[in-house]
Amino acid sequence: MKNPAGRFALVILAAMLTQSCAGPRAVTGLASPVQTNGDMPAIPFLIATTRTKSPTTEPPYSRDRSSMLNFSQLTVVVPATHQPGAVETSSTTPDPQRQFSARDLVRLKDRNAFSSQLNAMLAKRPPSQREVFIFVHGYNNNFAEGLFRNAQVVHDYDITSVPIHFSWASAGSLSGYVFDRDSALQARDGLAETIAIAARSDANGVFVVGHSMGAYVVMEALRTLALRGKTDVTSRIRGVVLAAPDIDPDVFSSQVRDIPSLPHPFTIVVSRRDRALSVSRRITGGRPRVGSGFEIPLLQEKNIQVIDISDVDGGGHSGFATSGTLMKLLGSGRLLRQLVANQDAPGEDKAAEARQLIVDNASLVLHLPLRILKRTTGPQPLLPRQTASDGGATQ
Repeated sequence: MKNPAGRFALVILAAMLTQSCAGPRAVTGLASPVQTNGDMPAIPFLIATTRTKSPTTEPPYSRDRSSMLNFSQLTVVVPATHQPGAVETSSTTPDPQRQFSARDLVRLKDRNAFSSQLNAMLAKRPPSQREVFIFVHGYNNNFAEGLFRNAQVVHDYDITSVPIHFSWASAGSLSGYVFDRDSALQARDGLAETIAIAARSDANGVFVVGHSMGAYVVMEALRTLALRGKTDVTSRIRGVVLAAPDIDPDVFSSQVRDIPSLPHPFTIVVSRRDRALSVSRRITGGRPRVGSGFEIPLLQEKNIQVIDISDVDGGGHSGFATSGTLMKLLGSGRLLRQLVANQDAPGEDKAAEARQLIVDNASLVLHLPLRILKRTTGPQPLLPRQTASDGGATQ
């Protein structure tokens, strides 16, 4: 097809077909808070956002970009009938028994108020849980959808750290891909500032997770901190996970070149069955995406560990959040703790133990960084080599 506009329209149509029907968009329920059962899980969140404040509470933040970072706090109530991996939402007033809902919104004046509230939340936790968990949502998310995905991950993975939701100005529209890419780039300074606030708090460390286009925001924020020489901030990052990153491999390589030392552990979750990233590849001129799992040797060379979920519970775009298999492995922290120990204590043979966890769940494939593989005896791969026919990469 020679008509670029027509070709783009077909790509957008393909995107609509590859994703579940969008339907009405989720709302927070802040406009009409409903009394909830005291036994229902309630998760206090801090919010940092580059979205513009709305004049009303529903939504509390719009799709428009803000030139300054806005802060607030609220509580998310997990529905009584919640199923692990699902994000049950409503386009009208949520029923807390059946859908995620938010309540108790308090807008914070500035970063000082945000920092004070963060320290107060940390002080309420035992020392072993005084970490900060920052989640960055992906493309096509309104404020409520990104927030509730964060709450689902925190609840289902039993994350005990203080959760911060970083919300950037996604249009919340399937046709808003280009708008979202620009918004993601515009949000890098805001996320860098959020990470800096968390790093300079009373926390023991900071853990950052970016999903899809949110991974692009994370990489740009880390690059910004590195270029500004903020080693006091980056040294406090205890781990980074990029889940299904919607990033061109060449762009990713250029970002990594500007970051002298990546945080450890640095993990990327990929899937060759990620249909959303296949659509993104078409929109961006046929270039592969890092999250598609075809650049694993490149990532290993950069001392990044890769978890391939192509054959895990469907291998979908949000598999990191919806997979029961991953929840069993990572929710307990066993695998991550062993990988961290292996990287930080080269004299201990933790790689074999971590490898056994993967072998016991043969649908999951772990690719360790080259610097880890070089410590092990012998060149044997973690699992049998993949073949070129399945789009995979050898160890």
